Amino acid sequence: MMKTVATLISALAVIVAVGGWRQGTTKDQADIRAAIENYFRGHSTGDGANFAKVFHPDSKLFWVGADGALMQRTSADYIKGASGKPAADEAQRKRRIESIDVAGNAAMVKVVLDYPATTFTDYMSMLKINGEWKIVNKTYVSQRK
Repeated sequence: MMKTVATLISALAVIVAVGGWRQGTTKDQADIRAAIENYFRGHSTGDGANFAKVFHPDSKLFWVGADGALMQRTSADYIKGASGKPAADEAQRKRRIESIDVAGNAAMVKVVLDYPATTFTDYMSMLKINGEWKIVNKTYVSQRK
C-alpha cells in the first residue's frame, strides 16, 4: 500500500513538474498578464498609447469577414483607430484572460472581451523580445449576442 502511494505521489510530482515547464515560469505568467493589462486598458480608456505598449510594431490582426474572406489590419492602424475615450457602455464591459500557454519565449494567450452586444475572443501570439512580452499577432472572432 505504501509503495503504491509513493508511486502515485512520484507520478503526480512528475506531471506537475512537466505541466509547470509547459506553462512557463510564474514570472513569465505575471509578465504576460501585465502586458495584456495594457491591452485591456487600451479598450477601457480608448487610449491607443496603451495598445502601443503591448503590440509589436510589425504585428497584425486577422479575422474572417462577413463574406468568409480573410481580413487583416496592421496593429499601427488598429492603434490609430482608438477613440481616445471610454465607450458609453464601459461599465457593462468585462475582460478576462481565459488561458496562457507558454513555451520558452513564445506564448499563446486566449482573451475574452464580453461586451453587452458582442463577445470577442482573441488569440494573442506573443513573443518575449528583449525581455518584454509583445503581441506579434492577434486572431479574433466576434459573436453577436
